[in-house]
Amino acid sequence: MQSSQLDVLQGCLACLQQGQKITLVSVAKTWGTSPRQIGALLAVCDDGRFYGSVSGGCVEEDLIDRLKDNPVTQVTKFVYGETSTQREQFGLPCGGSLELVLEPFNDAVHVQQLIDAINDRTTLYRRVALKDGRVSLDAIQPNDDAQLTSSHWGNIFGPVWQMLIVGAGETGQFLAQMAPALGYHVLVSDPRPQYIKNWPLKNIPLMPGFPDDIIEKMHIDHRTVIVTVAHDPKVDDMALLQALHSDAFYVGALGSVSNNKARRTRLVEHFGFSTAQVNRLHGPVGLPIGSKTPPEIALAILAEVTALRNGRDLKAELNKELNAVKMLQAQPA
Repeated sequence: MQSSQLDVLQGCLACLQQGQKITLVSVAKTWGTSPRQIGALLAVCDDGRFYGSVSGGCVEEDLIDRLKDNPVTQVTKFVYGETSTQREQFGLPCGGSLELVLEPFNDAVHVQQLIDAINDRTTLYRRVALKDGRVSLDAIQPNDDAQLTSSHWGNIFGPVWQMLIVGAGETGQFLAQMAPALGYHVLVSDPRPQYIKNWPLKNIPLMPGFPDDIIEKMHIDHRTVIVTVAHDPKVDDMALLQALHSDAFYVGALGSVSNNKARRTRLVEHFGFSTAQVNRLHGPVGLPIGSKTPPEIALAILAEVTALRNGRDLKAELNKELNAVKMLQAQPA
C-alpha cells in the first residue's frame, strides 16, 4: 500500500509511545525526474523501523543507516544527487536530485494532534523554522503550498483520499480490492438485498442504506472519489443526485456512451441539474483502454482518477489530438 501521511504519523506515535526517538524526513525540492512529490514523508525510528518513503527506494537505505542510531537533534537540510557519482550510487532516475528536510519529531502530543485533524478530515498547514525548529499549525489558506523558503519549511497535512463505490457487483469488488493499494480508504454501498447477501469482502463491509442518504451524511470533500458501478439506473442515479451536488474531486458512472448521454439528459430534464453540474460527471467512467472484464474496468477507473490527481486529463488530451488530426485531414492537399 502507498503510505499515506496518516500511516506515517501512526507509525511515529507507536514508536514514541515505546520511548523511541524519530527523525522526520520531508521532500522539500526536486530537480529532474523524482519518484515522490514535494511533501512526501519518511519517518525513521532510532531502532531501525521506518514508515513512508521519499524516493522510489533509492535513498531510503542510506537514510535509515544514517538515522537509526543517530536521530537528528535540529532541523537539517540534505541533498541527494548533487553529483553524478551520487546519482549513480543511489540510482536516482534520469539525473534527478532531491533536497530533504530532516527534523526531530518527538512530541507525541503534536503527532496526535495531526492524526486527529486528519481523522476529522481537516487540512492543516505545518510550518517549521529552519533556524530553531519551532513549529506552527494553522488552518490551510488558498495560497498555501508545500514549499521550502530561506527561513521555513511548510507542508500540508490533510485527510486521506476516500473512495465511495456504489455497486457491489464484480466491478465494485475488484475496485474495492485494488484502490487501497493507491492509498484510498474504501467505502462500498449497495441497497440491493441479493448483492448485500453475496458480498465477499469481509474486511470492507457494505454500508447500510440507500446511496443518496449515505452521501448526504458523509463528509464529502475534495479528497473524495465517488464511482457508481451498480449498472442499475435506480441505484446509480440515486447516488448521482447527491454526488453531483457535493465537493467530490471525481464523480464517475459506469455505462456506455449512449447510456451516459441518456443519463445526462435525464438529470437535466427531470431533476433540474445545470449543464455545468452534469459536465462534472465522468462517464463512461475510466480511461478508454478497451476494458471489458470487471478487473480491467476497475483498472481503467483507477488509471483515470490517478491521472487527474496528477494534473493530467488524458481523455481531454486525447480528444485534442484527435481533433487536430481531423483538422489536418480536412485541409486541401
